[in-house]
Amino acid sequence: MLVVAALGGNALLKRGEPLTAENQRANVRDAAQALARIVKAGHRLVVTHGNGPQVGLLALQGAAYKPDEAYPLDVLGAETGGMIGYMIEQELENALDHAQPVATLLTQVVVDARDPAFGKPTKFIGPVYEREEAEARAKAAGWAIAADGDKWRRVVPSPAPQEIPDIRVLRLLLDQGVIVICTGGGGIPVLRLPDGSMTGIEAVIDKDAASALLARQLGADALLLLTDVDAVYRGFGTPDEAAIAELTPEEARALDLPAGSMGPKIRAAAEFASHGGLAGIGRLDQATAILEKRAGTRIVTDGR
Repeated sequence: MLVVAALGGNALLKRGEPLTAENQRANVRDAAQALARIVKAGHRLVVTHGNGPQVGLLALQGAAYKPDEAYPLDVLGAETGGMIGYMIEQELENALDHAQPVATLLTQVVVDARDPAFGKPTKFIGPVYEREEAEARAKAAGWAIAADGDKWRRVVPSPAPQEIPDIRVLRLLLDQGVIVICTGGGGIPVLRLPDGSMTGIEAVIDKDAASALLARQLGADALLLLTDVDAVYRGFGTPDEAAIAELTPEEARALDLPAGSMGPKIRAAAEFASHGGLAGIGRLDQATAILEKRAGTRIVTDGR
């Protein structure tokens, strides 16, 4: 099978950990072991990943410069895609004893300038703050902020991905047996101009939505959305919570889940599964078990 595995933020940074290179390296090393098991099970692999904490950190660093010297979010997305891709690439090569080629591709993703997301920022980036500090930072920097659990974070526009113009390059790499790391942080957001040229835009694309689009365009057999939760739950956090083993796309879309966490995952999984593939949501260390339908939440068509 061709498997697209999307790594959530926990693959790079566990909840509450400082955003240091050492912590990210250690977590990526663990993630690479789980990814290597997918390959050793005989599957072809494409890896995508998030970048919310990392792009937020770079934006904070950029705030130390003059306003016209700070880099925009599309450039920061490219920077984080290179940094995170490098770590995953190296650790995955090590986990596979350098038996297969691995390559990172910075991936442009076209969005629509008319997308209503530009008027309603929802994508969390950067560190968490207490409400008072978040409000002070927002006032000083002109941020939009929103509650993330019991903390507060910066939010930025997250337009829907429309097209992956680098798909031809990805197919060439896969045809040559390369394990590809791509669409990092949802891809680098760009606009296609009337003359056909492209230019970057200030946004961060949802990683799960971009991964679902990528998986469809590549004709993947499975899409794994890997996180630090073992499944999708009904009534999560309540005494009546219950893990869900399997859903149809229609059942998945009907679930009322938080927009800032599991909601985007279930929508992306339902979109991919509605085209006939297997979509799975669950823990990174159970990736192969999800493929074998022994763990996680699977979203499949009625012909399951």
